[in-house]
Amino acid sequence: MRNHTTVSEFILLGIPETGGLEMALFFLFSSFYLCTLLGNVLILAAVVSSSRLHTPMYFFLGNLSIFDLGFSSTTAPKMLLYLSGQDHGISFQGCAAQLFFYHFLGCTECFLYTVMAYDRFVAICFPLRYMVIMNHKVCSVLAIGTWLGGCVHATILTSLTFQLPYCGPHEVGYYFCDIPAVLLLACEDTSLAQRVGFTNVGLLSLICFFLILVSYTRIGICIAKIRSKEGRQRAFSTCSAHLAAILCAYGPVIIIYLQPNPRPLLGAVVQILNNLVTPMLNPLIYSLRNKDVKSALRHVFPRRRLVLENK
Repeated sequence: MRNHTTVSEFILLGIPETGGLEMALFFLFSSFYLCTLLGNVLILAAVVSSSRLHTPMYFFLGNLSIFDLGFSSTTAPKMLLYLSGQDHGISFQGCAAQLFFYHFLGCTECFLYTVMAYDRFVAICFPLRYMVIMNHKVCSVLAIGTWLGGCVHATILTSLTFQLPYCGPHEVGYYFCDIPAVLLLACEDTSLAQRVGFTNVGLLSLICFFLILVSYTRIGICIAKIRSKEGRQRAFSTCSAHLAAILCAYGPVIIIYLQPNPRPLLGAVVQILNNLVTPMLNPLIYSLRNKDVKSALRHVFPRRRLVLENK
């Protein structure tokens, strides 16, 4: 950061056009956040504790639960603090960290959804070679690649945003530190950071979405070749949860970043859907129609009770 940066703290103005609704929103978003934490912790516990879930599909699902926990926790705690009447301030370093982790985890999830689509493609189109292709080494490389890719993406965006001088206004007209809201406060030309941010976020999302579309096109062709109705239904059921999660995750991202002039309230609502609602829904999506996950969840708590009783 440059020496002439004088702003040491930003003020988050909150969700646009919601004055007077702070307490109602606090209770609503608190319930969303608690459900997100509980649901993803349970999914993670089920994947770790059940040997039946030690497969590539559930390995990536466990990664998704970790990312959802981190992604929702990047913005929700600070938002809940000022909705409850606490200080709206966030330090310069805290703002930079919030922006970094938001884009790091968000980009990593986009990559992870793409990897999960590839996993489903291999499982349905090459079922006999599935465990050979998606072996432990390949899964580890793919998982590490999603982490590193998200880190590089977030480092570029954060560096471009916070290398600019901030020497005047310090009120961020949003409920967390995102690139468009923060760049409005810079004292120099922000066109480069705006172009790179728009290109990186929009282009990466579209590329990942295109790769997912290609995978599911191939999956659809393979399912159509299955002769039995029961076989087609079984194959489709293994993809339905992932398809629902993709619709919940990619819809908000595309709406936010590909609109020329979105309304502030609409942008905030879509962001909240992406930050809180989608991470809350993912555990439900992956457990409601999945017998293996439901069975593992039923055994998580009884096993712990038996251990306590034996002690």
